Amino acid sequence: MGLKRVWKGIVQGAEKAAQRIPAVQKRLEAEYAQVEQLVRSKMRPTIEWLPEFHALPEQGVAQAQILEWLRQLREHEAPPWQQGRVSGTVYHGGEEHSAFLSQVYALHAQSNPLHADLFPSTIRFEAEIVRMTAHLLRAPTTDDPDQQVVGTTTSGGTESILLAMKTYRDWARAEKGITEPEVVAPETAHPAFDKAAHLFCIKLIRTPVGDDFKANVEAMHRAITRRTIALVGSAPGYPHGVIDPIPQIAQLAKQYGLGMHVDACLGGFILPFIEELGYPVTPWDFRVDGVTSISVDPHKYGYTPKGLSVILYRGRRLRRYQYFTATDWQGGLYASPTLPGSRPGALSVAGWAAMVSIGKQGYLEATRQIMQTALTIRKGIEQIPELRLMGEPLFLIAFTSASEKVNIYQVLDQMAQHGWRLNALQRPAGLHLAVTIRHTQPGVAETFLNDLREAVAYVKAHPEAKGEMAPIYGMANSLPFRGVIDEVLRRYLDALYD
Repeated sequence: MGLKRVWKGIVQGAEKAAQRIPAVQKRLEAEYAQVEQLVRSKMRPTIEWLPEFHALPEQGVAQAQILEWLRQLREHEAPPWQQGRVSGTVYHGGEEHSAFLSQVYALHAQSNPLHADLFPSTIRFEAEIVRMTAHLLRAPTTDDPDQQVVGTTTSGGTESILLAMKTYRDWARAEKGITEPEVVAPETAHPAFDKAAHLFCIKLIRTPVGDDFKANVEAMHRAITRRTIALVGSAPGYPHGVIDPIPQIAQLAKQYGLGMHVDACLGGFILPFIEELGYPVTPWDFRVDGVTSISVDPHKYGYTPKGLSVILYRGRRLRRYQYFTATDWQGGLYASPTLPGSRPGALSVAGWAAMVSIGKQGYLEATRQIMQTALTIRKGIEQIPELRLMGEPLFLIAFTSASEKVNIYQVLDQMAQHGWRLNALQRPAGLHLAVTIRHTQPGVAETFLNDLREAVAYVKAHPEAKGEMAPIYGMANSLPFRGVIDEVLRRYLDALYD
């Protein structure tokens, strides 16, 4: 009889749950529709004077007309980042610098590094970008091929990370016989590692971070198995701008004969200069024994055009596992160092031009201004009692609410009303501002802090105000079913291209 009562209770519970499903589904559909409407209104707004093309025009539009449309679009879209109201995104943006890079790009617009025989200068510039970046990241001067730091250029940080993970997978298969590879990374590491795991059949094991948002080395140690091929650390992590304990992770990797990848996509072109200016920086580059690869983006704080990253390896043999070759194709012999075949060589040429024209002193001066501005903003946030900093910020400042009366996502919405575009964080909820040259303009830091104080005061006085992004991020931060959030993100992507 007892079992019958238990079974009856289970059946009744299931029936009640089934009755609730339509209501839940209806609520979710409303949430999905809200996301789609928001994306279409904010990111695909109607522009009265710009015609939409759903098929090729019968007759080509005059080039002068197209240029006029593009000039108007630039004038419409540029003010937020020009005025320093955007986190990261546009890292330089100076008119003279941008005009110079555009001239360089135009001179080499036809270049394609796939055809090295036709464009040898582009290949030379790419090699010099790699060497200059390796030198910046303290590559040792040595004749030992297993210690020489070598690499390639790539299209961005994601491709650099993909290639590093693919390289470790192939290395471990060839030299260690591992066919079911695993990579251990802290939960703050970039989603590009998840993408790499998805694409290359690698199991990614995420480990927790401490209250300081740094990787927990002991947790990473416990996650190592016979299938582990590499460990990951960030310098700094994108969410909170803190540097993981790279020396300890690298020592762990060396102890077990593993690869050790440092994701310095965000910090690689600014941390060396921060350190040279006298700020304390946790060691993270090739000075650290056990670090075997680093990804770094010159198109961030290196101030090159977007679409330029570098992946570096300690050891010439390791880099070989990145390459792809085909020897039996009827179209001839084929070799590609990175994921694409054809690539826009003009991006590499313009990247080389940016690095050479700015030089070490130019980077030092830019970093000095950025750090002074970041310190001003950090001190200002510390003086707002309803907010608290997350981690130990350098040039990227993350903060959250210190009061139950202040919803940080509502603060995000209010800052958007003031014209600011900040990055939202989740689990735990927070915001961050990556300080760039744009923020070093006179009065920008002070305006940011004034607007932030007003935003916090408004949210505190109007807790019922929902805004646009607050409900979405609130849902993402509270729902236990990540599949629901996955559907939200997929509908967001649909809305961008529909």
